[in-house]
Amino acid sequence: MILLTGASGTVGRRTARLLAHEGHAVRLLTRDPARLPEPTARTETVVGDFEEPATLRRALSGVGAALIVTNNPLRPAHDAELITAAARAGVQRLVKLSALGVTDSSADDLITRWQRETEDCVRTSGLEWTLLRPRAFMSNSLGWAPDIRAKGTVSAWPGDAPSACVDPYDIAAVAARALTEPGHASRAYALTGPESLTARQQTAILGTVLGRPLVFREQSREQTRQLLESRYPAPVAQALLEIAERRLLGNGGQVNPTVERLIGRPARSYADWADEHGLYFAPAGRHRQDDA
Repeated sequence: MILLTGASGTVGRRTARLLAHEGHAVRLLTRDPARLPEPTARTETVVGDFEEPATLRRALSGVGAALIVTNNPLRPAHDAELITAAARAGVQRLVKLSALGVTDSSADDLITRWQRETEDCVRTSGLEWTLLRPRAFMSNSLGWAPDIRAKGTVSAWPGDAPSACVDPYDIAAVAARALTEPGHASRAYALTGPESLTARQQTAILGTVLGRPLVFREQSREQTRQLLESRYPAPVAQALLEIAERRLLGNGGQVNPTVERLIGRPARSYADWADEHGLYFAPAGRHRQDDA
Protein backbone atom coordinates (compact mmCIF):
# COMPACT_ATOMS: atom_id res chain seq x y z
CA MET A 1 0.00 0.00 0.00
CA ILE A 2 1.25 3.48 -0.93
CA LEU A 3 0.06 6.53 0.99
CA LEU A 4 -0.12 9.93 -0.73
CA THR A 5 -0.48 13.21 1.11
CA GLY A 6 -1.40 16.29 -0.88
CA ALA A 7 -3.55 14.07 -3.08
CA SER A 8 -5.79 16.96 -4.14
CA GLY A 9 -2.79 19.03 -5.19
CA THR A 10 -0.90 19.46 -8.42
CA VAL A 11 1.67 16.67 -7.97
CA GLY A 12 -0.20 14.35 -5.61
CA ARG A 13 -3.22 14.07 -7.88
CA ARG A 14 -1.11 13.10 -10.88
CA THR A 15 0.96 10.65 -8.86
CA ALA A 16 -2.19 8.92 -7.65
CA ARG A 17 -3.41 8.48 -11.23
CA LEU A 18 -0.09 7.08 -12.42
CA LEU A 19 0.22 4.62 -9.55
CA ALA A 20 -3.35 3.39 -9.90
CA HIS A 21 -2.90 2.99 -13.66
CA GLU A 22 0.19 0.87 -12.98
CA GLY A 23 -1.83 -1.37 -10.67
CA HIS A 24 -0.58 -0.21 -7.28
CA ALA A 25 -2.86 0.05 -4.27
CA VAL A 26 -3.05 3.71 -3.26
CA ARG A 27 -4.38 5.37 -0.12
CA LEU A 28 -5.14 9.09 -0.28
CA LEU A 29 -4.85 11.10 2.94
CA THR A 30 -7.13 14.13 3.12
CA ARG A 31 -8.95 16.32 5.58
CA ASP A 32 -11.81 16.80 3.12
CA PRO A 33 -12.84 13.78 0.98
CA ALA A 34 -15.05 16.05 -1.14
CA ARG A 35 -11.90 17.54 -2.69
CA LEU A 36 -10.82 14.18 -4.11
CA PRO A 37 -12.28 12.20 -7.02
CA GLU A 38 -14.33 9.11 -6.33
CA PRO A 39 -12.21 6.15 -5.19
CA THR A 40 -11.41 3.51 -7.79
CA ALA A 41 -10.67 -0.18 -7.54
CA ARG A 42 -7.04 0.73 -6.78
CA THR A 43 -7.52 3.80 -4.58
CA GLU A 44 -9.03 4.41 -1.19
CA THR A 45 -9.51 7.60 0.81
CA VAL A 46 -8.69 8.03 4.48
CA VAL A 47 -9.51 11.11 6.54
CA GLY A 48 -6.65 12.52 8.60
CA ASP A 49 -5.43 15.77 10.10
CA PHE A 50 -1.84 16.85 10.76
CA GLU A 51 -3.09 18.41 14.00
CA GLU A 52 -4.31 14.99 15.20
CA PRO A 53 -1.43 12.46 15.23
CA ALA A 54 -3.77 9.55 16.00
CA THR A 55 -5.43 10.01 12.61
CA LEU A 56 -2.02 9.88 10.91
CA ARG A 57 -1.11 6.63 12.66
CA ARG A 58 -4.35 5.05 11.46
CA ALA A 59 -3.82 6.30 7.92
CA LEU A 60 -0.28 4.84 7.84
CA SER A 61 -1.23 1.41 9.08
CA GLY A 62 -0.13 -1.22 6.55
CA VAL A 63 1.63 1.34 4.33
CA GLY A 64 4.98 0.44 2.75
CA ALA A 65 5.81 3.76 1.06
CA ALA A 66 4.56 7.32 1.45
CA LEU A 67 4.73 10.54 -0.55
CA ILE A 68 5.09 13.57 1.71
CA VAL A 69 3.56 16.73 0.28
CA THR A 70 2.82 19.45 2.81
CA ASN A 71 2.05 23.07 2.05
CA ASN A 72 2.13 25.14 5.22
CA PRO A 73 5.51 26.61 6.16
CA LEU A 74 3.84 28.23 9.16
CA ARG A 75 3.16 24.76 10.60
CA PRO A 76 6.49 22.91 10.32
CA ALA A 77 5.38 20.51 13.05
CA HIS A 78 3.01 18.94 10.51
CA ASP A 79 5.95 17.44 8.65
CA ALA A 80 7.60 16.13 11.80
CA GLU A 81 4.35 14.57 13.01
CA LEU A 82 3.84 12.76 9.71
CA ILE A 83 7.42 11.49 9.54
CA THR A 84 7.33 10.30 13.17
CA ALA A 85 4.02 8.56 12.58
CA ALA A 86 5.42 6.86 9.48
CA ALA A 87 8.41 5.51 11.39
CA ARG A 88 6.20 4.20 14.18
CA ALA A 89 3.82 2.57 11.70
CA GLY A 90 6.63 0.61 10.04
CA VAL A 91 6.65 2.49 6.73
CA GLN A 92 9.77 1.53 4.81
CA ARG A 93 10.16 4.32 2.27
CA LEU A 94 9.54 8.07 2.29
CA VAL A 95 9.54 10.27 -0.82
CA LYS A 96 9.51 13.97 0.03
CA LEU A 97 8.47 16.73 -2.39
CA SER A 98 10.86 19.58 -1.63
CA ALA A 99 12.22 22.39 -3.83
CA LEU A 100 15.44 23.00 -5.73
CA GLY A 101 15.90 26.29 -3.93
CA VAL A 102 17.24 24.42 -0.89
CA THR A 103 20.55 24.01 -2.74
CA ASP A 104 20.99 27.76 -3.12
CA SER A 105 23.30 28.86 -0.29
CA SER A 106 22.07 32.44 -0.59
CA ALA A 107 18.43 31.45 0.04
CA ASP A 108 17.28 32.10 3.60
CA ASP A 109 13.59 32.83 3.24
CA LEU A 110 10.90 31.19 5.38
CA ILE A 111 9.81 28.65 2.75
CA THR A 112 13.32 27.50 1.88
CA ARG A 113 14.29 27.15 5.56
CA TRP A 114 11.15 25.08 6.12
CA GLN A 115 11.97 22.78 3.23
CA ARG A 116 15.53 22.31 4.46
CA GLU A 117 14.34 21.47 7.97
CA THR A 118 11.85 18.94 6.61
CA GLU A 119 14.54 17.35 4.45
CA ASP A 120 16.71 16.99 7.57
CA CYS A 121 13.81 15.36 9.38
CA VAL A 122 13.33 12.88 6.54
CA ARG A 123 17.03 12.03 6.36
CA THR A 124 17.25 11.37 10.10
CA SER A 125 14.01 9.36 10.28
CA GLY A 126 15.78 6.01 10.03
CA LEU A 127 13.66 5.17 6.97
CA GLU A 128 14.66 4.80 3.34
CA TRP A 129 14.23 8.22 1.76
CA THR A 130 14.24 10.08 -1.55
CA LEU A 131 14.05 13.85 -2.00
CA LEU A 132 12.41 15.42 -5.05
CA ARG A 133 13.63 18.97 -5.70
CA PRO A 134 11.74 20.54 -8.61
CA ARG A 135 12.21 23.98 -10.08
CA ALA A 136 9.08 26.16 -10.46
CA PHE A 137 5.99 24.40 -11.84
CA MET A 138 4.88 25.18 -15.39
CA SER A 139 1.34 25.13 -14.02
CA ASN A 140 2.06 28.36 -12.11
CA SER A 141 1.18 30.01 -15.42
CA LEU A 142 -2.46 29.17 -14.75
CA GLY A 143 -2.47 32.22 -12.50
CA TRP A 144 -2.27 34.28 -15.69
CA ALA A 145 -5.40 32.71 -17.16
CA PRO A 146 -8.02 35.28 -16.05
CA ASP A 147 -6.10 38.21 -17.56
CA ILE A 148 -5.31 36.28 -20.72
CA ARG A 149 -8.94 35.34 -21.21
CA ALA A 150 -10.26 38.82 -20.47
CA LYS A 151 -7.55 41.12 -21.85
CA GLY A 152 -4.92 39.10 -23.68
CA THR A 153 -2.26 40.26 -21.22
CA VAL A 154 0.20 38.73 -18.78
CA SER A 155 1.51 40.66 -15.79
CA ALA A 156 4.43 39.20 -13.84
CA TRP A 157 7.70 40.03 -12.10
CA PRO A 158 10.50 39.57 -12.87
CA GLY A 159 9.87 39.41 -16.59
CA ASP A 160 13.30 38.47 -17.89
CA ALA A 161 14.73 36.13 -15.26
CA PRO A 162 15.17 32.62 -16.68
CA SER A 163 13.74 29.55 -14.97
CA ALA A 164 14.00 25.90 -16.02
CA CYS A 165 10.40 25.31 -14.97
CA VAL A 166 9.12 21.73 -14.93
CA ASP A 167 5.83 20.07 -15.85
CA PRO A 168 4.15 18.68 -12.71
CA TYR A 169 3.36 15.53 -14.69
CA ASP A 170 7.09 14.83 -14.91
CA ILE A 171 7.48 15.35 -11.16
CA ALA A 172 4.66 12.86 -10.59
CA ALA A 173 6.29 10.36 -12.95
CA VAL A 174 9.53 10.56 -10.97
CA ALA A 175 7.61 10.28 -7.69
CA ALA A 176 5.88 7.13 -8.91
CA ARG A 177 9.26 5.58 -9.77
CA ALA A 178 10.80 6.53 -6.44
CA LEU A 179 7.82 5.09 -4.53
CA THR A 180 7.79 1.74 -6.31
CA GLU A 181 11.28 0.95 -7.62
CA PRO A 182 14.56 0.05 -5.90
CA GLY A 183 17.62 2.18 -6.43
CA HIS A 184 16.35 5.56 -5.21
CA ALA A 185 17.34 5.36 -1.55
CA SER A 186 19.33 8.30 -0.13
CA ARG A 187 19.02 10.24 -3.40
CA ALA A 188 18.09 13.89 -3.91
CA TYR A 189 16.83 14.58 -7.44
CA ALA A 190 16.97 17.99 -9.10
CA LEU A 191 13.98 18.15 -11.46
CA THR A 192 13.76 20.74 -14.22
CA GLY A 193 12.24 21.17 -17.63
CA PRO A 194 14.31 20.85 -20.84
CA GLU A 195 14.85 24.58 -21.34
CA SER A 196 15.25 27.81 -19.45
CA LEU A 197 12.55 30.42 -20.12
CA THR A 198 11.60 33.85 -18.85
CA ALA A 199 8.02 34.90 -18.13
CA ARG A 200 8.15 37.02 -21.26
CA GLN A 201 9.17 33.98 -23.34
CA GLN A 202 6.46 31.84 -21.75
CA THR A 203 3.93 34.48 -22.72
CA ALA A 204 5.08 34.34 -26.35
CA ILE A 205 4.75 30.54 -26.36
CA LEU A 206 1.24 30.74 -24.92
CA GLY A 207 0.31 33.27 -27.61
CA THR A 208 1.55 30.90 -30.33
CA VAL A 209 -0.44 28.00 -28.87
CA LEU A 210 -3.58 30.12 -28.56
CA GLY A 211 -3.15 31.60 -32.03
CA ARG A 212 -3.38 35.20 -30.83
CA PRO A 213 -0.79 37.73 -29.69
CA LEU A 214 -0.46 38.29 -25.96
CA VAL A 215 0.96 41.43 -24.36
CA PHE A 216 3.46 41.02 -21.53
CA ARG A 217 3.55 43.74 -18.88
CA GLU A 218 6.21 43.56 -16.21
CA GLN A 219 4.90 44.36 -12.76
CA SER A 220 7.01 46.27 -10.28
CA ARG A 221 8.38 44.65 -7.16
CA GLU A 222 5.92 46.69 -5.09
CA GLN A 223 2.94 45.58 -7.18
CA THR A 224 4.06 41.97 -6.79
CA ARG A 225 4.39 42.40 -3.03
CA GLN A 226 0.87 43.83 -2.77
CA LEU A 227 -0.57 41.01 -4.86
CA LEU A 228 1.15 38.33 -2.76
CA GLU A 229 0.02 39.95 0.49
CA SER A 230 -3.58 39.90 -0.76
CA ARG A 231 -3.35 36.13 -1.22
CA TYR A 232 -1.09 34.80 1.53
CA PRO A 233 -0.20 35.43 5.18
CA ALA A 234 2.43 38.15 5.45
CA PRO A 235 5.40 35.83 6.29
CA VAL A 236 4.60 33.57 3.34
CA ALA A 237 4.12 36.54 0.99
CA GLN A 238 7.51 37.92 2.03
CA ALA A 239 9.18 34.54 1.40
CA LEU A 240 7.61 34.26 -2.06
CA LEU A 241 8.78 37.79 -2.87
CA GLU A 242 12.34 36.89 -1.84
CA ILE A 243 12.21 33.74 -3.98
CA ALA A 244 11.06 35.78 -6.98
CA GLU A 245 13.76 38.36 -6.38
CA ARG A 246 16.50 35.72 -6.32
CA ARG A 247 15.53 34.72 -9.87
CA LEU A 248 17.11 38.00 -10.97
CA LEU A 249 20.48 36.44 -10.10
CA GLY A 250 19.92 33.76 -12.76
CA ASN A 251 20.14 30.91 -10.25
CA GLY A 252 16.97 29.23 -11.54
CA GLY A 253 18.01 28.81 -15.15
CA GLN A 254 20.17 25.69 -15.02
CA VAL A 255 18.71 22.71 -16.91
CA ASN A 256 19.20 19.29 -15.33
CA PRO A 257 18.79 15.96 -17.23
CA THR A 258 17.51 13.98 -14.23
CA VAL A 259 13.91 13.66 -15.43
CA GLU A 260 14.91 12.02 -18.71
CA ARG A 261 17.40 9.74 -16.96
CA LEU A 262 14.82 8.50 -14.46
CA ILE A 263 11.73 8.07 -16.61
CA GLY A 264 13.32 7.21 -19.95
CA ARG A 265 11.92 10.04 -22.05
CA PRO A 266 12.71 13.75 -22.41
CA ALA A 267 11.20 16.14 -19.92
CA ARG A 268 8.10 17.82 -21.31
CA SER A 269 8.62 21.29 -22.75
CA TYR A 270 6.65 24.39 -21.84
CA ALA A 271 5.14 24.33 -25.32
CA ASP A 272 3.90 20.78 -24.61
CA TRP A 273 2.37 21.91 -21.36
CA ALA A 274 0.79 25.00 -22.94
CA ASP A 275 -0.69 22.99 -25.80
CA GLU A 276 -2.28 20.56 -23.33
CA HIS A 277 -3.71 23.36 -21.20
CA GLY A 278 -4.71 25.85 -23.89
CA LEU A 279 -8.39 25.54 -22.94
CA TYR A 280 -7.74 27.30 -19.64
CA PHE A 281 -6.53 30.42 -21.45
CA ALA A 282 -9.07 30.55 -24.29
CA PRO A 283 -11.64 33.38 -24.07
CA ALA A 284 -14.54 30.94 -23.71
CA GLY A 285 -12.51 28.35 -21.77
CA ARG A 286 -13.37 26.93 -18.41
CA HIS A 287 -10.73 26.29 -15.76
CA ARG A 288 -11.26 22.74 -14.57
CA GLN A 289 -9.22 22.53 -11.35
CA ASP A 290 -9.23 18.73 -11.27
CA ASP A 291 -7.20 18.58 -14.47
CA ALA A 292 -4.96 21.61 -13.99
